[in-house]
Amino acid sequence: MNLKFRAQDVRGIFNIMPTPATENAARWDCEDSVDYEESARIVNMLIDNHVDAILTNGTFGEGASLTETEWRKFNQTVISTANGRVPVFSGATTLNTRDTISRSREMMAMGATGLFLGRPMWQEMDEDAIIGFYSDIAEALPDAPIIVYDNPEAFKGKLTPKMYGRLAKIPNIVASKYISVGPQYLADVEAAGDNIVIMPLDSDWYFAWKWAPKKAPAIWTGSGNCGMAPLLALKHAIEVGDDALARTITFEIRDAYKTLFPRGNFHEFSIYNVQLEKTRFNASGLVKVGPSRPPYNRISEDIAQGAVIAGQKYAALQKKYAGN
Repeated sequence: MNLKFRAQDVRGIFNIMPTPATENAARWDCEDSVDYEESARIVNMLIDNHVDAILTNGTFGEGASLTETEWRKFNQTVISTANGRVPVFSGATTLNTRDTISRSREMMAMGATGLFLGRPMWQEMDEDAIIGFYSDIAEALPDAPIIVYDNPEAFKGKLTPKMYGRLAKIPNIVASKYISVGPQYLADVEAAGDNIVIMPLDSDWYFAWKWAPKKAPAIWTGSGNCGMAPLLALKHAIEVGDDALARTITFEIRDAYKTLFPRGNFHEFSIYNVQLEKTRFNASGLVKVGPSRPPYNRISEDIAQGAVIAGQKYAALQKKYAGN
């Protein structure tokens, strides 16, 4: 095993990219729905604005609705455009172990730093199945660093502290995309130890830092696609220990998110995750990510309007912290 990226390297802002779409991407008969030029532009924008790492093909990255050809060419675009300037963790989640391994091998051969992996979700997996899945990936790709995707809505259950303790024994697993800092957070952090960095969402970073100062060196976010300035300001405030500023920025970000969640409900947000996030990104004005791909391309105007407001609010924060 020769891991070139380890838990101690997980630092800063890990931004998950959308997969920009062509204007006809919502059509079932669209043969190549990816806007590769915009994909490359977003990669350069993120890097030029000091992102620390890029992740691809999570939920709003539409890993579930790209064709295999689109997925392959999009990741090649991201990896080649980044060109080693920042780490790239490619999303390779599928409905089974063998296809996940096949895709993961492709991504590592292309030059990805590592893998961003959820787990098969057609049938809910118990603890042994989850540990077995990640163990098999690690055995097949011993040199591939892995960021685990811990989303209880997408994958039919939350990882438990016991699971984190077992995952921490798999050397490849360096971090976890953590959905929300709540009552289980400290137990999960303790179980993960120093082998897995549990990365909170940007709006939870302040609280993770307050509760476990040495265990919150990095976050995941999609908001870098709307502008990096607020995130960089938050990162700096935490690094220098400016509690008041970090708290202020946190609550500004939280306010910007408020209308993104229909009726304040995460489950309902999860039903429209792709549509809401792409609407928000487009409304922010920095990126052109296009429509959502089928079947996750239908949403009512009243629900979508909350995402428009969220994008506009974040754009105002970007303007404030960018100083223009």
